[in-house]
Amino acid sequence: MTIVYAIISLALGAGVASTFFAVKGKKAAKIVSNAKAEAETIVEKSKKEAQEQKRLKLLEAENEAHRKRGEMDRDFKQRNAELQRMERRLMQREETMEKKLDSVEQRDKNLQGKEQEVDRIKEEIHKIRLQQIDELSRLAGFTAEEAKNLLLKNVEQEVRHDKGLLIRKIEQETKEEIERRCRELIVTAIQRYTADHTAEATVTIVQLPSDEMKGRIIGREGRNVRMLEQLTGIDLIIDDTPEVVIISGFDPVRREVARLALEKLILDGRIHPARIEEMVEKAQKEVDNKIREAGEEACLETGVTGLHPDLIRLIGQLRYRTSYSQNVLKHSIEVAFLSATIAAELGLNIEKAKRAGLLHDIGKAVSAEVEGPHAVIGGTILSKYNEDPDVIHGVAGHHYDEEPRNAYPILIAAADAISASRPGARRESVDKYIKRLEKLEKVANSFEGVQKSFAIQAGREVRIIVSPDKVDDASAWDLARNVSKRIEEELEYPGQIKVTVIRETRAIEYAK
Repeated sequence: MTIVYAIISLALGAGVASTFFAVKGKKAAKIVSNAKAEAETIVEKSKKEAQEQKRLKLLEAENEAHRKRGEMDRDFKQRNAELQRMERRLMQREETMEKKLDSVEQRDKNLQGKEQEVDRIKEEIHKIRLQQIDELSRLAGFTAEEAKNLLLKNVEQEVRHDKGLLIRKIEQETKEEIERRCRELIVTAIQRYTADHTAEATVTIVQLPSDEMKGRIIGREGRNVRMLEQLTGIDLIIDDTPEVVIISGFDPVRREVARLALEKLILDGRIHPARIEEMVEKAQKEVDNKIREAGEEACLETGVTGLHPDLIRLIGQLRYRTSYSQNVLKHSIEVAFLSATIAAELGLNIEKAKRAGLLHDIGKAVSAEVEGPHAVIGGTILSKYNEDPDVIHGVAGHHYDEEPRNAYPILIAAADAISASRPGARRESVDKYIKRLEKLEKVANSFEGVQKSFAIQAGREVRIIVSPDKVDDASAWDLARNVSKRIEEELEYPGQIKVTVIRETRAIEYAK
């Protein structure tokens, strides 16, 4: 029975299991069917969305292409208009060139006509000469060679006279036109910038309250004066001059430091090595501050910006330097303004001209330490600080140490000469002044036919008196031109020198 029950139980279990799995299979099939339907729905929806995105992208691409096409059309129109303008300009230039060519051709025709006229005159002169030879031979019995020499002498005198008159006329017209234009330019520059001029000299003398102070400055066995000289690099001259100490040194900045330190010591009254060292240090700081402030004030006054601090300091050092008693810093500021004004009149870059004018003498700040012309030294310094090439060339070439490659060196040289030649701007020693006048008269007296020459107006003019029997009116102009050329070649002078040749004819008769 147990076995029967077991068999029945197994059968019932198998039936139940088969029924369970059948039900599960139907549910699974239904789930799979639903999943397939849902997947198809999702796929269909995705296809529609993809088509919509595709349509939008195509529409967007079409709009972008339309915009690009519009931009290209506008660009094409602009370039086409520019090409048309260029074509018109080229046509105008072509017309101008044709007019100039016609003018040149007309000038050539005129020259050919003049050449023919000259040939005709030569032929007439030749005929006249032959006639004179025949006539002279007939009347005076001259030989052909003698008559030829006489005729050549007469013709030479006539030609020389005509040449002198023609040169005189051309030079006078050219000189008047150049002087007029230069005068207008220089007057405009000077009127736009005016400055006071006072002759300055580096301070090298310190006044003492009494001669007793000299002993305190010297110190025991000269230790005070040695300490001061060692710290400042200058020489103190303490002699019998009452209540005066002379400071001697090549470097003006060191002289200024020594002057300030000595004045501080005199006011303080305590003079010993430690106090001297302290006062010299204070004086050096004070001078450094003054140098920096002077450089900054010069840049601010002229409107020059962007300079390296080292260049500003070098500009400030020019405050303590003089040239023929003219303060170099004030001179540099004036040259900057004059250069800018002249550059504006000539159509050049005003900022470059002003910058070069302010920096043109910067080489003088280190000329005691570096050998060479200050203009070349200044150009080297500016190259080190990457200044503009035109500014560097204007500084380096303003004394023609370099061959001018543009107008800036000439412009700076002109402004430099204007500033230096203002009345009262510079002063030279009496010895140099007398030597310059003597050289000027010596050059004038070296020419044949000169009786006497006089340098007048402080060497601005030389008047030459000639022998009337040796120099005629036409030759006087040649003499004036030759003297001026010799002066330019052999002498150095500020501004310009006027050469005046005087020929006087006197008729003398005695009543007996």
